[in-house]
Amino acid sequence: VQLQASGGGLVQAGGSLRLSCAASGRTFSSYAMGWFRQAPGKEREFVGGISSNGRSTYYADSVKGRFTISRDNAKNMAYLQMNSLKPEDTAVYYCATGPRTFYSWQPHEYDYWGRGTLVTVSS
Repeated sequence: VQLQASGGGLVQAGGSLRLSCAASGRTFSSYAMGWFRQAPGKEREFVGGISSNGRSTYYADSVKGRFTISRDNAKNMAYLQMNSLKPEDTAVYYCATGPRTFYSWQPHEYDYWGRGTLVTVSS
């Protein structure tokens, strides 16, 4: 599976962005998706995840109520809708998948990673 995240950019605090993650391969619908982010000088942080069938999602406390994860298995796409963005949301955002059907907050449990897309939130 190959992943490509896109949709990052510069946005003012309070604004919104939608990140997309395009996946190749037939097994996309069999795997959970995780979204992570890494700010300069910090460890990679789990943002949230969605199960393989899209029925279950989980969000880190830092983004709960502001971010929404979804997926379209027919299109091999996953999305991270980010609203009410804050300067502390500034980071490179990554999508990850495989081989589990249920998401994990631990990066080492994902086999496939996208290259990442930079989100910068100005105050």
